Amino acid sequence: MAALTIGFLMDPLETVRVNHDSTFELMREAQKRGHRVLYFEQGWLRFNGTCTEARMRHVTVRPEQGRHFDILEEAVHPLSTLDVLFMRKDPPVDVEFLHATQLVELCGDRAPAFINHPAGIRDANEKLFALHYPDLMPDTRITRELPVLLDFIARNPQGTILKPVDGYGGKGILFLSPTDRNARSAVELLTMGGREAVVAQAYIPESRLGDKRILLVDGEPVGGVLRVPSEDDNRGNMAAGGTPRKAVLTPRDLEICERLKPELRKRGLLLVGIDVLGDYLTEVNVTSPTGIVEANQLDGVCVEAKVLDVAERLAAERNAR
Repeated sequence: MAALTIGFLMDPLETVRVNHDSTFELMREAQKRGHRVLYFEQGWLRFNGTCTEARMRHVTVRPEQGRHFDILEEAVHPLSTLDVLFMRKDPPVDVEFLHATQLVELCGDRAPAFINHPAGIRDANEKLFALHYPDLMPDTRITRELPVLLDFIARNPQGTILKPVDGYGGKGILFLSPTDRNARSAVELLTMGGREAVVAQAYIPESRLGDKRILLVDGEPVGGVLRVPSEDDNRGNMAAGGTPRKAVLTPRDLEICERLKPELRKRGLLLVGIDVLGDYLTEVNVTSPTGIVEANQLDGVCVEAKVLDVAERLAAERNAR
């Protein structure tokens, strides 16, 4: 295949942890295949009167922390000059993030192939998208009403997990037992006194064994990581101190993936990380799902190669039009 121009909308490249960051692995794979790698940040986007452009840096990357990239050129380019654009800005999904997903679509009839599609990212809140499949989820409530939340906590004898709707990286997640005298105060804090809705889910005891991050490329499971919480924490998120272990996908895991596949493909959500606790789907992560490095190491796979295969196919279809 002829060399492509591949853009990465992401957080500052200076802050990347080269032995952990999934976006960096994707950049390395693109470079390995001879493609031109351009990087830019959300704040570098602008609309020029006819289309969206951005200040972009043409970079080369290497797995050496602290000297992991070189800038070959820095210039302003219309987004229409990209063959593929990876949307890899980390949460929070705030107003600026949503504005960016709208700006990148303003490319006339020469929009790049997106991974993931900005409209799909906007529509698929990572805590709420799974609610389309209530039979796959633990018993769940989304509300800001304190009496509803307190009643739900009281009716779950094994406990309740509370988390912010727009949370990420394990931040703000609480476990409450039905007899916890902190329950009312915790609910007041998380809901900002009843002003913000939260997610309440029945506690799944298997979570002590870890939750599975399963990576799907074009709807197909390609690798996974079991994230095991520490003894003194309920959160398995690696950002919160969870330990990555090899994950074995069960028939139930594969059933969940198969159920999600048609909708993910329809929405252009081509690189997704779902979270599964026991037999239950808990989240569908679409903004910049992590776990590629760990899945590669533990499963002996090469997730980034599968993603770039899809990117090249989409670019070929775009350029043939």
